[in-house]
Amino acid sequence: MDVDRLSRTGDPEVVYGAGKTPEQVTGAMRALRVAHPDTPILATRLSDEAMARCADEFGADVVDPVCRVAVVGPARTPVGTVAIACGGTSDLPVARECAATVAVFGARPDLVVDVGVAGLHRLLAERDRIARADVVVAIAGMEAALPSVLGGLIGSPLIAVPTSVGYGWHLDGLTAWLATLNSCAPGVLTVNVDNGFGAGVAAARIARRTSSCAAAND
Repeated sequence: MDVDRLSRTGDPEVVYGAGKTPEQVTGAMRALRVAHPDTPILATRLSDEAMARCADEFGADVVDPVCRVAVVGPARTPVGTVAIACGGTSDLPVARECAATVAVFGARPDLVVDVGVAGLHRLLAERDRIARADVVVAIAGMEAALPSVLGGLIGSPLIAVPTSVGYGWHLDGLTAWLATLNSCAPGVLTVNVDNGFGAGVAAARIARRTSSCAAAND
């Protein structure tokens, strides 16, 4: 466990819960809370048993069962905004993992749900809201058209998160991943399949830096 990560990067260590026992998860979170009492601590990819253990030890309100994360500790004052647009409610586990990560890493998440391109009018209705953000994360499965369409509608930094959602032979998200990597819209950055956490970290850091630079130039 890296208790010095906060001093090096400005962000604390995150507990990756997959493969860990409930006791290992809560033990790591306790140790990080002692090391960083004024900073929220995030645990991701938790099993049912680990979520139950976190709820028992830290309180039920710290756990989000949809995205399987737990957040313990005081919230950071947000700097900058990250719009998180997801194609449908099937993408919510990834979107909410991203939103929780953005908040823990010090930016304000703005979750925009159910704006997939199959109902293009819904995306267009939210375009201005999404465009106001410092950074945009676009989350989509199936053919993952959402990031490319958004890339042609806004000029913000745009991070695509392909998901493993879809009918038929979608290859556990490989189809969506290849689609976002080959986007015709310039400036679309792609993380790995279902990696809401990685997108959230990158987006929060960009939003924080962008807002800080803007404030310094005022």
